[in-house]
Amino acid sequence: MTEQKATPPGRLAIVGAGVIGLSCAWRAAEAGWAVELIDPAPGSGSSWVAGGMLAPVTEAWPGEEELLELGTESLGRWPEFATALAQAADAPAGLRTEGTVVVAAAAGDRAELDDLANYLGRLGRDVSLLSARELRRLEPSIGPDVRGGLSVPGDLAVDNRVLLAALRAAATRAGAEFVHAEARRVAGDGVELADGRWLAADAVLVAAGAHSAALHPGLAGLVRPVKGEILRLRHRPGALPPPSRTVRAVVDGRPVYAVPRDGGGLVIGATQYETGFDTEPTVGGVRDLLRDAERVLPGVAEYALLEAAAGLRPGTPDNLPLIGVIPGEGSAGGSGPPGPLVATGHGRNGMLLAPVTVAAVLALLAGERVPTSVAVADPTRLAPAEPTRLAPAESARR
Repeated sequence: MTEQKATPPGRLAIVGAGVIGLSCAWRAAEAGWAVELIDPAPGSGSSWVAGGMLAPVTEAWPGEEELLELGTESLGRWPEFATALAQAADAPAGLRTEGTVVVAAAAGDRAELDDLANYLGRLGRDVSLLSARELRRLEPSIGPDVRGGLSVPGDLAVDNRVLLAALRAAATRAGAEFVHAEARRVAGDGVELADGRWLAADAVLVAAGAHSAALHPGLAGLVRPVKGEILRLRHRPGALPPPSRTVRAVVDGRPVYAVPRDGGGLVIGATQYETGFDTEPTVGGVRDLLRDAERVLPGVAEYALLEAAAGLRPGTPDNLPLIGVIPGEGSAGGSGPPGPLVATGHGRNGMLLAPVTVAAVLALLAGERVPTSVAVADPTRLAPAEPTRLAPAESARR
């Protein structure tokens, strides 16, 4: 009997080469798809300036329980995801497992943290209240202004730039091809580039972050840019060493975080503004981040300031991502991908949600159901009855 060879799935065009696009390209190429990854600057954008927190618990907020569940499932997939990536790329994936502490720098801030601890306790999440002395025993770099906090050992972190390098290497090794061009629009059978070229495909995935809404009428008004500024610092001889854990803080009601990197590096973030597609860091943003970080970690005043940058988080109206079929383009569950697909709108959680997003996209490409937890991210929850016929002004009001 002659052995039958499996038929390759087909050609897959992915628009956007940030953490989500690269992750999907790697895994889809491994699954046999002929992948073309379209991005004028792969590995840039918000993925390049991210803090890299994998923190569903310390990002939790009342009313966002579905996002907490989605993030928790994805976090559970991260160790296997990182191990597989390191093997595929023959390079480190950047996962850090030291955990997270959340601290309060004033009496009012401590009350907010107590509220968070009570909320998480009601949800059955394991967090420990710590005194200021206990916090400084864990992290000696925490300063005297800190009144207390929480230990959340399960919330992890990843070095975003190490991760992006590994994903690009893994995708390339798996056979994905990079198209260094800007996409103008997508359809179910391909992508039109800004230079007029048409790339035909059997399936299309939009993973273009904050720029996704312009690529298809069904995404109009569903994704918006949310600016965030970060600083990259480096420890200098004589200064207090950086913390080993991620330190999240509330300083006079303002959030700030510090995420350690190998070699004495520290990422400080992140401001949040609704200013369109502006990616210039501002003097005020840098000042605020340094002021609040120094309240929590006084030693950073002696660190070297290496970089100030801003990125655009892809926000959605309800803070849940968009993972599924673009509204108005059919439904999943047939013999193949219904397309075009979308995987964007991850907001603050692009790094965290990469593993579960990839699992959902691979299921959709195979014509299968997505994991149960991902059903809440179906884009049709936000879509009007006929999204492709909305006028721009109507879409913007959503």
